[in-house]
Amino acid sequence: MTTAETPASRTARERHREPLDVHLILRRETAGGPEVLMSRRAGAVYAAGLWHLPSGHLDGPHEDVVTALLREAREETGVTIDPADVRAAVTVHHRGPGGRSRTGFFFEVRRWRGDPRITEPQVCDAMDWFRLDVLPAGTVAYCKAGLDAYSAGALLAVHFQQPQDEIAYDPAADRLRIVPGADPARGPRVRRPEDAR
Repeated sequence: MTTAETPASRTARERHREPLDVHLILRRETAGGPEVLMSRRAGAVYAAGLWHLPSGHLDGPHEDVVTALLREAREETGVTIDPADVRAAVTVHHRGPGGRSRTGFFFEVRRWRGDPRITEPQVCDAMDWFRLDVLPAGTVAYCKAGLDAYSAGALLAVHFQQPQDEIAYDPAADRLRIVPGADPARGPRVRRPEDAR
């Protein structure tokens, strides 16, 4: 006996899928504190006019997240990174104001070859170093959430924006939720703000 397929039965069988992207925290130490490289998006791209870390999507199932990061770094900034210099920083589960979710892998790199420069002028019109604790106005909220979670020492964060939220970071609509890490020997790795109350 066969039954008619309904949208509900189809949905029950299908698994949730979402894009995976990688974000490069190219970090340098200065007398004024740590700085990260950011670029301003331009042209017909998402978040044009806003600042973001060099980043991109995986090209397909053949590409792992570290390989994607090395490729994006080379394509967007012209720098070459040895895979041995890549450090996992934080993973962020994000939902943008449009309702679509994605998972972003943020990686820290402190050693590289070459001088960062704009290599894709059609999608990037500025690139500069910014102090980690003083990001530029007009930073993408998702990027800011990842950098704030990284600065807090988190391994995992959730950043689910609401439909009325802007793409750019707005302190009045800060949606970052840090998920404390587990360490059986030491307890939680990151203190949540509510733990201080």
